[in-house]
Amino acid sequence: MGGGEAADARAAIRRGEWTGPTAGLAPGYTQANLVMLPAADAFDFLRFCVRNPKPCPVLEVTDPGSPEPAATAPGADLRTDVPRYRVYRHGEPDGEPTDVRAEWRDDLVAFLIGCSFTFERALLAEDLPVRHIEQGVNVPMYRTNRDCHPAGRFAGPLVVSMRPMTPEQAIRATQITTRYPAVHGAPVHVGDAARLGIDDLARPDYGDPVEIRPGELPVFWACGVTPQAVAAASRPELMITHAPGHMFITDVPDARQATL
Repeated sequence: MGGGEAADARAAIRRGEWTGPTAGLAPGYTQANLVMLPAADAFDFLRFCVRNPKPCPVLEVTDPGSPEPAATAPGADLRTDVPRYRVYRHGEPDGEPTDVRAEWRDDLVAFLIGCSFTFERALLAEDLPVRHIEQGVNVPMYRTNRDCHPAGRFAGPLVVSMRPMTPEQAIRATQITTRYPAVHGAPVHVGDAARLGIDDLARPDYGDPVEIRPGELPVFWACGVTPQAVAAASRPELMITHAPGHMFITDVPDARQATL
């Protein structure tokens, strides 16, 4: 896509030419989860993010009524530049459109939340496996038995994403991803999925199952789909999110998210 890869990717998404998951798309640019809420709920949700920085690291918050993420992708439009959205009304899913201009209201506030797709390029650079990219599917994501810290009306379970690795690879992946706190940072759990309340890794709550090979363990990172599980539990009047795995691509280089 050339030097303007992030902008070109967003333009293709806006035209409807790309409607699938964004893992591996526009490599080198930070990807973000999306949450849109009425302004009346926005402060409670911001407090929820502050209290739960692993699953909800905030990259940007827009002004009420503005769909432009001016700090991370000037000129972009959060109503059209995500491949697929998910609309929740009173906690119930109500469609997965590719454009939410018809849902837009002047009181909506948009939150961009860090996404673990951002650090996958760093994992691949170290020859670590990213199985969902290898298999060309969406990353598997699971609701857990761990509760987030509540804030105002918002409460619910932690959601995690999973990438299988050998124990040695998991150690190296932990070292790498610790440097990316703005996009979920280090894993929250390695190994026995039952300790997270996950009964069957072959049946993710979001995304697609991936192959776990002999000698590999599941490695779990906090996931920005957590707000969608929170929407189901907290039932706000309206919440618009990305469809799991279908992220917003910013103009921010991945390297800017890494600490020394």
